[in-house]
Amino acid sequence: MTTATIEPPTSAEPRRITPTERPEFAIDVTGVSKVFGSRRRPVRALRGIDLHVPRGSIFGLLGPNGAGKSTLVKILMTVIKPTQCRGTMLGKPIGHKGALARIGYLPEHHRFPDYLTAEQVLDHFGALALVPRSDRRKRIPELLELVGIRAWAGAKVKGFSKGMRQRLGLANALVNDPDLILLDEPTDGVDPVGRRDIRNVLFELRSRGKTVFLNSHLLSELEMVCDTVAILVQGAVSSQGTLDELTRYSRRYEIEVEPVAGGEGGATNAGTQPSALLHRALKPLLAGNVEAGAKDGVSESSLALKASDGSQVPVLLRENALHVATDDAGAIQVLIDALRSAGVVIRSVRPVRATLEDLFMRAVTDPTTGETLKPGASLEDRP
Repeated sequence: MTTATIEPPTSAEPRRITPTERPEFAIDVTGVSKVFGSRRRPVRALRGIDLHVPRGSIFGLLGPNGAGKSTLVKILMTVIKPTQCRGTMLGKPIGHKGALARIGYLPEHHRFPDYLTAEQVLDHFGALALVPRSDRRKRIPELLELVGIRAWAGAKVKGFSKGMRQRLGLANALVNDPDLILLDEPTDGVDPVGRRDIRNVLFELRSRGKTVFLNSHLLSELEMVCDTVAILVQGAVSSQGTLDELTRYSRRYEIEVEPVAGGEGGATNAGTQPSALLHRALKPLLAGNVEAGAKDGVSESSLALKASDGSQVPVLLRENALHVATDDAGAIQVLIDALRSAGVVIRSVRPVRATLEDLFMRAVTDPTTGETLKPGASLEDRP
């Protein structure tokens, strides 16, 4: 018996965004590379990265440890020098002082002097960013209110928890009223309430026309806030685009029905094999033969429905659910009608797509071996 599964077609790989598709990008770089070590023992941390971040959006950069995320952010902020980098930030070449003055930055491991109060921290770094004193006096209370620690304005940083330090770091990244905010692990050490508060801050920044660049390991957080994402694997961009674009291959409808009789004789075998009643209900809609199989000890069938345009829509019938490989709501109406006409009780109909975690695991899995790729630079790029 052949095991029936619905696999994403190889022709439906997510496409990359190119600079010609949108008129403006807050970050628009190509060919970013960084080689550490000597000529005899080079380690290629970044291998020709192209990155295009739309203005006024929340952008997420994700990847496993050692993929090069922090290296890329440090290159953009001129903390380290790239081996090669072409492109712009806020319309200016990378490293342009005028553009850097319009950027807010929260490093992953930031530290503030313990003897300063929250208010003094923002005043000090605001002065370093050349924010006029009159503007600082007005902006600091607003920023502390925005991140939820205004009540601790006069408290010394020494007594702050990790979550409070993260909130202060976020406020500090906003003290110069930047157009682009780069945040490296902004919710690290923050409790669920704090993560929700930070998400709300990010939405507020986007509504003001700001561009937010997030580097985080919390995939569920990125999925809730990001408009576009890029997945970095072993120093190269594996995929980039909106979540809708990147998950197009996986979109489907799942129709769950009440358990019904499983055999031709009417014997009930609910939840263990596709029902003969379901097969009979769908038979007028089928294109070709039914391919049956078993997976994980559960019987399943692979079907193909005839669409109105003559094409075939793959359907997997497993236990008491039908997985229909289409995101067209209109295309499944005839299927629902056939089930109801046959007396099948429908429990639920819901659209399904791959999660950001699914995309991530697909990106870090070697398609030839099925094993997770090793962290760090590609092995072929190391001596």
